[in-house]
Amino acid sequence: MTALALTPPRLETERLILRGPEAADFEPLCAFLLDKDRSWGFGTEEDRPKAWRWFATNIGHWALHGYGYFTMEWKDTEQPCGITGIWNPEGWPEAEIGWVVFDGFEGKGIAYEGALRARQWAYEELGFETLTSNIVPGNDRSVALAKRMGAWFEREYDNVQMGAEQLFRHPPPADLGLSADSDGTPEAYA
Repeated sequence: MTALALTPPRLETERLILRGPEAADFEPLCAFLLDKDRSWGFGTEEDRPKAWRWFATNIGHWALHGYGYFTMEWKDTEQPCGITGIWNPEGWPEAEIGWVVFDGFEGKGIAYEGALRARQWAYEELGFETLTSNIVPGNDRSVALAKRMGAWFEREYDNVQMGAEQLFRHPPPADLGLSADSDGTPEAYA
């Protein structure tokens, strides 16, 4: 277990700021988690108290692991537009990179841009040698994004929270030209 990370880093891309969760981020996240049509591949919550528990769990995940889901903020408006980051709660097969885009921000490449930056941070700053993306069968958009990031289908497994999932393996840092000595610019933005 890593040291406590009570202040997540602030990362940037061309259009996004990735930052730790703040109290005001609960409302857009709650709206996503309660929307069955939008959240089914991530995990729908039944009500606001359960959505709040998920929000608080992410904050605790940062404190216990030193990483978690960043809030993605759209630079132009400073609005939360989704989440992305590294997730590895009890019962997960290993650390994964995940993403969610909030209503009104789809189709802009936000998940791809944010997830690339979060993966780079995990490899260069945290020293991860690999990551997975664990995707519910039928979530074709997430499968397409994982593949666009260079991940490949490795196996199916039974997720303790979601049931049957497909595990996609991301390329190791060396295959992406990333290292702790990199200048911090992902290849996609070079």
